[in-house]
Amino acid sequence: MVNFLFFLVFYYLITVMALYAVREFAASDLAGGFASSSFVVGATIARLFAGYVVDRFGRRRILLISAVLAVLASSLYLVADSLVFLIAVRMLHGLAFSLASTSVMALVQSVIPAVRRAEGTGYLALTTTLAAAVGPALALLLVDAYNYDVLFWVALATSVVSLLVALFLRDPAGDGGNTSIRWSLKTVAHPAVFPIAMFMLIIALCYAGVLTYINPYAEERGLITGAAFFFIAYAAAMLLTRPFLGRIQDRHGPTPVVVFGLIWMAVALVILAVAETDWLVILAGVCTGLGYGTLMPAAQAMSVRAVAPHQLGTALSTLFLFVDLGFGLGPILLGVVLGWVGYGTLYLILSGGVVVAGCYYLAIRLWARR
Repeated sequence: MVNFLFFLVFYYLITVMALYAVREFAASDLAGGFASSSFVVGATIARLFAGYVVDRFGRRRILLISAVLAVLASSLYLVADSLVFLIAVRMLHGLAFSLASTSVMALVQSVIPAVRRAEGTGYLALTTTLAAAVGPALALLLVDAYNYDVLFWVALATSVVSLLVALFLRDPAGDGGNTSIRWSLKTVAHPAVFPIAMFMLIIALCYAGVLTYINPYAEERGLITGAAFFFIAYAAAMLLTRPFLGRIQDRHGPTPVVVFGLIWMAVALVILAVAETDWLVILAGVCTGLGYGTLMPAAQAMSVRAVAPHQLGTALSTLFLFVDLGFGLGPILLGVVLGWVGYGTLYLILSGGVVVAGCYYLAIRLWARR
């Protein structure tokens, strides 16, 4: 529930923030993209020490502190009166989200049996999927029916509820953490997790093109209805496939599941490139659920398996550091690309990026077998 609520707020805001900055503060497309991705800048900064902090000081303690920070950040959206202020709030919110997501996921991973790691991670990922389905759709509907302030009040209320729920969580390892852990470069980017984290950086950069630009893309093409149902279709596809895909990964290894996800993600981006009707956008949502919705939990399970039990926070923080880099760089780099090409060409380029990611994945798997 806590994981669902944190990601719900994330998806409320990531979908509309670029357009909000453009409309409210007359920002350029590039500046609007940075207003959106500055959340990820804050999250990326936090990832540099999140793994160490969670493992050293205790998962529950850091979760509660980060939940308080999330409430504070959510309240500040209502009073942000300049683009600079908005960017600062986004960075603070990203920092809180980074610490919270690392701690809650480390808590869950600590109780999943090793032989069912991918399956259990898949069930955890379903809460993120539900947030991805509800958050963007509700955000678009609230902004369309009311205004951005109403959306910000809803985000604040959701953050308060997440804090209240977090108070009831308990860590089976206790609240003290591991006092023997010291900060080092390995707590920032664990060498065992680095290869799969690099793979997910490329995937996240491609997916950032969907998260950041699905709203203006839909407005330009008159596909608002399709965009509103995009993430619902995403969630439905993942809900139907994630349980058995997790079991396949536990029994046969990650490669069949990863290849499955790569194919569907590339297909989703191609469909978005050519879509001229709402049903095609919804179909792209289904394919994205089979794509990115498969790849992220698969990568989490691979990362956790690569480290010792007392390094769960470090493993997850390493993975999310690179994912956040992809989400952070994506809107900025893609904003530059959009200055030269349209959305259709952009999504075709990103489908090629997925192919590059697939080649890289196969290369690191072959290298690991040597």
